[in-house]
Amino acid sequence: MHAGDLLSSRARLTPDREALLELATGRRFTFAGLNARANRAAHWLLSLDIAPGDRVSILAHNDVAYLDLLYGCGKIGAVFAPLNWRLAPLELRYIVADCAPRVLLVGPEFEETWREVQAEIVVEHVAFLAQYELAVGQRPSTALPRPPKLNGDSPYCILYTSGTTGKPKGAVIPHRQVLWNCINTAVSWGLAADDVTPVFTPMFHTGGLFAFMTPIHYVGGRVVMGRQFDPDESLQVIQEEGCTVILGVPTLFQIWMNSPLFAGADFSRVRFFISGGAPCPVSLIKAWREAKGVVFRQGYGLTEAGPNCFSMTDAESELKAGSVGKPVFHSEMRLVDGDGRDLPTGETG
Repeated sequence: MHAGDLLSSRARLTPDREALLELATGRRFTFAGLNARANRAAHWLLSLDIAPGDRVSILAHNDVAYLDLLYGCGKIGAVFAPLNWRLAPLELRYIVADCAPRVLLVGPEFEETWREVQAEIVVEHVAFLAQYELAVGQRPSTALPRPPKLNGDSPYCILYTSGTTGKPKGAVIPHRQVLWNCINTAVSWGLAADDVTPVFTPMFHTGGLFAFMTPIHYVGGRVVMGRQFDPDESLQVIQEEGCTVILGVPTLFQIWMNSPLFAGADFSRVRFFISGGAPCPVSLIKAWREAKGVVFRQGYGLTEAGPNCFSMTDAESELKAGSVGKPVFHSEMRLVDGDGRDLPTGETG
C-alpha cells in the first residue's frame, strides 16, 4: 500500500466535488481538476528526467503548487521536500545542500532570498511560480504509469525539524505513513465527506500538509487554503465557507480571541476546534468554551510518526481539558519509567 493513488482514487470516486478553494486567487478546484493539475506537474517533472527518489522542493507561501507537487511527486515516486521560508538564508543554504533537490520552485516573495543563496548551492532546475504555471499548463493531464518499485516504504517527503538541539534534520516520511495518517485521522477524529477545513498554517510544515489536508481529501471533504494567516480574514472565511473542523496552535487561538471580530463570530457550523503544536493552556481552552460554547479538543503529534498520534471524543475534551487523549486507532503507545520499563495503568512515566 502506498499514497501515490490518494488523489487519483478520490478523483475517480467523486470527480465533481470541490476539493480546494485557494483564497488568494479565488480559484476553486474539483477533485478531477486538482488531479489533472497533479498529473500535469508529474509529467513536467518527468520531462526534467526526475526519477524515483529525486527530491523536489518549493520555497513559497501557501499555493496550489504545493498540492501539485505533493500529489505529483507521489505519482512518480519522487520525494517532496518543501522549504521553510521563515529561515534565514544561511539556514536555507544548509538544508538545500543537505537534501539536494533537483527541482526548486520559488514564489515571488522569495526570489531575492534565492538570489542570496544560489551562489553557494547547486539546484539543477529552478523555476519561479509564474514560469511553472506556464510550463505545467502545456503538459498532458493524463494518468501516469505507476513506478514499478513504488511501495509503502518508498520515501514520499522530507520534512526538516526545527533544529533546536543542533542543525535541522530531515525526517524521511514514507508512503505508508502518509496513507495511514489519513486512515487514522479519518477514523479517530470522525472526519466525513461534508467536512470543510481551513489551512492557514504553512504548508512546508507537517501540520499544514498532513494534520487535516490529506485526511480531508482522503474522505472527500474540502480544504480552504490561505496564503498566510490573517486573524480577521480567517475568522470571516471560517464563517463564510462553513468550515467544520479547525486546527490551530495555541498562539493562533489567542490571536483570534483578541480580534475585534471574535465576539460576533458565528461558529454554529464548526464541529470542533483542535489545538496542536504545543501544550494549550487550560485557561485558554476554557475561555473559548465559555465565550463561544464550542467543542475545543487538543491533540499531539510529531513529524516523524504521524503527525496525528492521539485523539479524543467531544465529551473527553471537556472532562480532560489539557489532555491530548488516546492513541489513534491503528497505533500503540508505551508508557515507561526512566529505565525504559513498561508501567501499569495509572502510573506516571
